[in-house]
Amino acid sequence: MNETLLKNIHGLAGQSDLLDQLMIFITDKAIYLFGLILLLMWVFGNVKTKKVALLAGITGVIGIVINVAISHIYFETRPFVTLGYKPLIDHAADASFPSDHTTGAFSIALILFAYRKKIGTFAIVLAVLTGFSRIYAGLHYPFDVLGSIVVSVILALIITKLDFLFEKPIQKIIDLYLSIFGKRSERRNQNM
Repeated sequence: MNETLLKNIHGLAGQSDLLDQLMIFITDKAIYLFGLILLLMWVFGNVKTKKVALLAGITGVIGIVINVAISHIYFETRPFVTLGYKPLIDHAADASFPSDHTTGAFSIALILFAYRKKIGTFAIVLAVLTGFSRIYAGLHYPFDVLGSIVVSVILALIITKLDFLFEKPIQKIIDLYLSIFGKRSERRNQNM
């Protein structure tokens, strides 16, 4: 089933140059768009928005660390290695499961959605496109992406339940930032 789904999705590659270029852009650059979203929230947001941006970034990093641990426990060969085809973009023949790009994208997107519905909705759409593009480009099996989503959902649920543990360290980072770059009037201790 995993291989069949991969062949159906990756089989779309090469049929439309425009779609191929869009999927290559998303698979290559979406992670930078997430970084840009967090940076803009940090620079232009109020203290509460800065807290959400920082928490989302921390969650993304934790998700990647979890992926590294998983890939050391269970190694899945990349589909282009196993099935012998050339993916849309060059990629190392490292672990396929779970997808780091998809985990990072969904971990960030789910935290944004939990605290900021509008930008979170956009981020979830971008995360879905990221996961799809990884399959389309032939870099991951569908279950690699599904596994990443499961990791991200579990992580986001844990982080949102335990966000109080991050409150003081995040506030210290924000206070330091504001003491250097911000206005004293922005220093208000708001809950996430």
